[in-house]
Amino acid sequence: MKALRDKIVESLTSILPIALIVLVLSITLVPMDTGTFLLFLVGVVLLIVGLGCFMLGADMSMLVIGEKIGATMTHSRKIWLIALLSFVIGIIVTIAEPDLQILAEQVPAIAQQTPLGNYLLILTVAVGVGIFLMIGMLRIVFHIPLHYLLIVFYVAAFVLSIFVSPEFWAVSFDSGGVTTGPMTVPFIMSLGVGVASIRSGKGSKNDSFGLVALSSVGPIIAVLVLGIVFDINHMDYTVEGLAQVSDTRGVFFAYLDGLGDYASEVAVALSPILVFFLLFQLVSRIFRKRQLVRIIVGFLYTFVGLTIFLSGANVGFMPVGRLVGQGLAELWDGWLLIPVGMLIGYFVVAAEPAVHVLNKQVERMSAGAITSSAMMKGLCIGVCVSLGLAMMRILTGINIMWILVPGYIIALVLTFFTPPMFTGIAFDSGGVASGAMVSSFVLPLAIGACSVLDPTAIMTQAFGCVAFVALTPLISIQILGIVYQRRTSKIKRNFLSVEDRVLEYEVS
Repeated sequence: MKALRDKIVESLTSILPIALIVLVLSITLVPMDTGTFLLFLVGVVLLIVGLGCFMLGADMSMLVIGEKIGATMTHSRKIWLIALLSFVIGIIVTIAEPDLQILAEQVPAIAQQTPLGNYLLILTVAVGVGIFLMIGMLRIVFHIPLHYLLIVFYVAAFVLSIFVSPEFWAVSFDSGGVTTGPMTVPFIMSLGVGVASIRSGKGSKNDSFGLVALSSVGPIIAVLVLGIVFDINHMDYTVEGLAQVSDTRGVFFAYLDGLGDYASEVAVALSPILVFFLLFQLVSRIFRKRQLVRIIVGFLYTFVGLTIFLSGANVGFMPVGRLVGQGLAELWDGWLLIPVGMLIGYFVVAAEPAVHVLNKQVERMSAGAITSSAMMKGLCIGVCVSLGLAMMRILTGINIMWILVPGYIIALVLTFFTPPMFTGIAFDSGGVASGAMVSSFVLPLAIGACSVLDPTAIMTQAFGCVAFVALTPLISIQILGIVYQRRTSKIKRNFLSVEDRVLEYEVS
């Protein structure tokens, strides 16, 4: 209970700033009716409790399982087994990702191509993650530098985009961001840590990061290939009306329906991971009875936490995000969107469940040299800039490639000057920052603004904000790495000079 209380206090400090921003906006610039505001307030409470339960559950189950599977696979020294299990794990955890299902529902043109409906996009992204997670695991085994692979695959993605309709660009790059969310990040990151723990020698800690980075670029390439195969054009987006809730009874039933829907979704999402874990335990017998009980309890915390979190985010935050976007777009020709978007971006990243998992792993693997607070500040600054760019694009209609191409060129060039560990951390951070809160609050805000300014440009202008959120941390965290390297080298030089002076004194 103490651990749960600590996690809830941590989530309170993460979510409270974004709640206060919306509260101020509702009083000053974007008035809301009572029912919508009640939905939002209940959503804030659910987000705080849900995020706390989820973080505790991830610590007890996902991180432990991922590390053991990664270490066991690597210890076996069987390349075919590592490749096969990585591919299967990538597909399982991606299908389980709730953010991907939210995105798939927003792209009807893809669902109309085959009887698979929304699952066409979900399965395409899952296969992309599976292939690139396999590549990421083999990279660690064969000691291949991460930045070489990133350069090759991002260049391939931009080349493929030449053959795809411009209306499909934003969705493709958004899919890379939403894939690495609260379900996939704990599992994939702990796999990397487990593999690196078996390896010894120089660079083993550096290789513990980078799996999320490659798992983020995989869906981009896979969805671009899907766009080429199906020749998808003229994707329309129909803005649905906001659900009207007028009293507390309406709020209660709205959340009751939401909890039921998301409980079933999370149960379906977690069941493949649970089955895979049980099969792994039957074969390896690696966990003792006490550990098994702890992991099962962790699964329960994860289930409860993610169900509550998604209910609060989608029922309470999504309609408010759309309403705020519409309200800001109607004031001063929409130019308030830029400063408000940047302010929201600075604080919204702290409310992402997967961000806390990443920061904890970074602090742990760097033995405290890279603190969680430094990582959080770097991510906050990056997402702040990205949402400013996203809102500017809605107002000006700038082509998304005019920002993505130079942005990724800068990020990839920085890989030659950044410590290898920070390269992996930075590219992991890009996927982690674009999670549930971006999908359920920031994307609806952009859609609401576009529905007022230019309803025909929703697919090309509103979509893409997830891609921007995934881009800017690549630059900000790598700059943090360069600063960190210079500071540590300066400290080493000062320490050595002090040692020299002491030695001279002793000799004299």
